[in-house]
Amino acid sequence: MCSSFVVWIFNLTARLPLGALHRLGSALGWATYFMSGTYARRMRENLGFAMAGRTEKDFREVLNASIAEAGKGVAELPWLWRRPLAEVAASVKTCHDWEHVEAARARGKGVIFLTPHLGCFEISATYAAQWFPITVLYRPPKLAWLEPVMRSGRERGQLRLARTDVSGVRLLYKALKRGEAIGLLPDQVPGKGEGEWADFFGRPAYTMTLVGRLAESSGAAVIMAYVERLPKGAGYAIHFAPLELAPGLPVVRQINAALEKIVRACPAQYLWSYNRYKIPAGIEPSAKQETGSA
Repeated sequence: MCSSFVVWIFNLTARLPLGALHRLGSALGWATYFMSGTYARRMRENLGFAMAGRTEKDFREVLNASIAEAGKGVAELPWLWRRPLAEVAASVKTCHDWEHVEAARARGKGVIFLTPHLGCFEISATYAAQWFPITVLYRPPKLAWLEPVMRSGRERGQLRLARTDVSGVRLLYKALKRGEAIGLLPDQVPGKGEGEWADFFGRPAYTMTLVGRLAESSGAAVIMAYVERLPKGAGYAIHFAPLELAPGLPVVRQINAALEKIVRACPAQYLWSYNRYKIPAGIEPSAKQETGSA
């Protein structure tokens, strides 16, 4: 019942132009910021670590923009999930450095796309799935009735989903073995035994080790990808950059360093409200956290 109602609401909302949804999303972002003290505090704290040493004016400009961008990320979901697939893919107006993707695929060992919580990360795999099969790791929503709505919106064309469990990880390995592409959110906090502590903007963040295991076992190329929202609902710009993992250095540190570089390029569209620095259940805090240092 809930699922059917949400689909109806999504179908109705998806009729609106993307620009109108982004304007509504901006208002939603500010409403959430003012109504939730926890949400607002986390956003300020996370952004504060990333902008250490910057002026208060710079901090406020990025904070204000990111509040609106976070709301846009919610408001655009009906449009992304319910509009025709060809129209959604065509909303990516600019593609930067696609040649890295072509070079990676030519190797024949699969491609690992790492897409952080930045901009319209929802559309990155949809765009790639125009050209080749891609399996994307996802965490099921806490509201069980929402999952079929989400899956129907995402699993279109050549895009398939894999849950964040043992069966899902097996699907990722199998996709790479076939020489296909997979996608992960590298800044999604993993569960116990699935990560290591590594600094992210100078603060310990529990970071998934799965990327390193997948790359080592398959020989797949690793590519960073992020999608930037264009102003006034004009669409999106997608960016690709290869990540060459250096042997002998912790993979989690290399990933977080690459993420920092991307976030600095587009700080206003990073999801600063995400609880990136939480301590998962059953995980010992890092030495920095125990001493209270940053």
